[in-house]
Amino acid sequence: MAATLNGFHHVKLPVTDVERSRDWYERVLGLRVIIEFVEDGTLMGVALRDANNAVDVALRKDPVRAAAMAGFDPMALCVPTLRDLKDWQQRLDDLAEPHGGIVTGHVGHVLVGLHDPDGIEIRFYNPAQDDPEDTR
Repeated sequence: MAATLNGFHHVKLPVTDVERSRDWYERVLGLRVIIEFVEDGTLMGVALRDANNAVDVALRKDPVRAAAMAGFDPMALCVPTLRDLKDWQQRLDDLAEPHGGIVTGHVGHVLVGLHDPDGIEIRFYNPAQDDPEDTR
């Protein structure tokens, strides 16, 4: 097959309030705004990126779809090691962001239960099966 893929360009999520969600994604995930989408003088969306230029997330004002996605987990962010996963857990604890802790996934470990302001779940995933930092 000649057609190939080399990753995701971005993930777009619906939100109720662009400013509130932007602030949360900046504060909690450490993302920074790279584009603002202003229509008729109103901020309708933003594109955000992590410091390593590896993850792009777009947020778009769409309250109906945001409500429909509450409780769903459309995005799992990959982290390289179990230690990194534990560091994210500590960051969330330091920010007093509720989450469900680290669980064993089908492959590797997953930090579950983090919800953005609209209730959309964001997961952190370390897919390594035999991580030397796993001291269980």
